[in-house]
Amino acid sequence: MAALSKSIPHSCYEIGHTWHPQCSWAVLHVTQSALAESLRIYGTLYLVAAILRKRKLDYYLYKLLPEILQSTSFLTANGTLYIACFCILRKILGKFYFWSPGFGAALPASYMAILIERKSRRGLLTIYMANQATETLFRMAVARGAITPLRHGEVLLFCITAALFMFFFRCKDGLKGFTYSALKFIVGKEEIPTHSFSPETAFAKSDRKIMHSEKVSQPMNILALTKKLMDKVCKHGPRHRCCKHYGDNCISYCIKGFIRMFSIGYLIQCCLRIPSTFRHLLTQPSRLFSLFYNKENFQLGAFLGSFVSIYKGTSCFLRWVRNLDDELHALVAGCLAGISMMFYKSTTISMYLVSKLVETIYFKGIESGKVPYFPHADSIIYAISTSICFQAAVMEVQNLRPSYWKFLLRLTKGRFALMNRKVLDVFGTEASKNFKDFTPKLDPRYTVVPPELPLELS
Repeated sequence: MAALSKSIPHSCYEIGHTWHPQCSWAVLHVTQSALAESLRIYGTLYLVAAILRKRKLDYYLYKLLPEILQSTSFLTANGTLYIACFCILRKILGKFYFWSPGFGAALPASYMAILIERKSRRGLLTIYMANQATETLFRMAVARGAITPLRHGEVLLFCITAALFMFFFRCKDGLKGFTYSALKFIVGKEEIPTHSFSPETAFAKSDRKIMHSEKVSQPMNILALTKKLMDKVCKHGPRHRCCKHYGDNCISYCIKGFIRMFSIGYLIQCCLRIPSTFRHLLTQPSRLFSLFYNKENFQLGAFLGSFVSIYKGTSCFLRWVRNLDDELHALVAGCLAGISMMFYKSTTISMYLVSKLVETIYFKGIESGKVPYFPHADSIIYAISTSICFQAAVMEVQNLRPSYWKFLLRLTKGRFALMNRKVLDVFGTEASKNFKDFTPKLDPRYTVVPPELPLELS
């Protein structure tokens, strides 16, 4: 903490843009690389999203390109304004302080950049960056010995978060929008206790529908045969009158839920591995086998499948024990289902859901009038969160999430790694820990401190 008030006299060229001594050229280089990468990212993202959402022709003609350009401008501005503020702040202060090359330069740059982005996307970006910043702060605290990591802590955090999310999901008007739709897709609409008809009536309707479908002769495919087999295996299983999975008994209901989400998780992981697999397919044909028989494929499938089956099984069990359908069951069922993360441990997923849960509770507090509404809160949180991540990227890369560091390198074409971090080691954060073999070649005509002299904090 003592290093916070200390400073070093180096110029922005000696610390930041070591590849070129002129600030204007350095800003131009970052702008060019950020623009190219941003176009690639958002061009692909918006095009795929438009195809999956089955957008009409008018969207492709009049809205797709403006949306791509607006988001591209936002991300490009974030990179450009950062290096510009980096240089401006050095000229204003005359020195570099512990906070200035990272947090200080990124704060105004990130705030100005997010204002360029569409309002509908600011919330998602804020949640993402808040998640990144929270994990970064946690890593920093662990590195300094302020926090001792809890074994399976991400699983415990996921259990608590899942319990609260499933409780809100079961409550009337508890969740809205994408979160509600996602949970409805995962656990099924049968777990929503708001139906406009009685269980007995619905069960009778379901029976008539099944009897009618049995009369219609249709060709049997693999899925139909599998379903028929499952029905036979669980045919005589019980179903409580409060359960709304009509046509299935409780055992069949849980097993089918596991198979469905296991298949989805397996396919998702396969799709994520397709680009890297096909890049090396010509030189290493054996990698095609690893695409389908990879450990991570089965881990994600087991995680999603067991989450759904444990949640549904616990809900059915509690309905049998208590002889009623209660929203409070979701707290117990969600918490127990969270143990499924043992199959696929992910701090990223846990932290993201925590951020999303905080956002949900905050907006529910606003709706109830118990929490005040802060204008532009999303932009402010985004700017602070991004600044925390940039502070880590400059001063302690080892505590930044690796995927985000790779993103920064792509955005700047590797220039973020060219900072003179050996000079920053004097602040005590081991800034050059991952860059021991790198020393920038500086033009002595533009340096303030001769490279050969030992550095002391002023």
